[in-house]
Amino acid sequence: MTWLADAYPWIRAFHVIAVIAWMAGMLYLPRLYVYHSGREPGGEADEMLRVMERRLLRLIVNPAMILVFFTGGLLLLTPGAADWASGWIYAKLALVLALSAVHGAFAVWRRGFAEGRNRRSARFYRAVNEIPTVLMIAIVILVVVKPF
Repeated sequence: MTWLADAYPWIRAFHVIAVIAWMAGMLYLPRLYVYHSGREPGGEADEMLRVMERRLLRLIVNPAMILVFFTGGLLLLTPGAADWASGWIYAKLALVLALSAVHGAFAVWRRGFAEGRNRRSARFYRAVNEIPTVLMIAIVILVVVKPF
């Protein structure tokens, strides 16, 4: 496992890059849903938004999340990188799982739009748009401040 310690700065760099890409998509996707929720199914705007949502999810958000989990797993396996005696690491991992659940909900809702069966309002998606932001803020505070 010494190779992990040697590669730690690179793994961490790619982890941060993946987190940025994942969060960019997680912040933008529900905004697309806000615009999409007011469009008539089958119309020109509906078709354009379906393509945008599908591409964002499949080409950016999903691969970024996979890379976050892969690099994060490597970081957790690096000897001495994680302080398992501290509570912040467990709280952070729980919040990352919560963010993953939100990601899953976004994917389900995208499928609903793709099939022309969205039943939620723009107001709902505006509110949901705040969830990834709140989770991101909490995760960053836990990682940087390590309050407990």
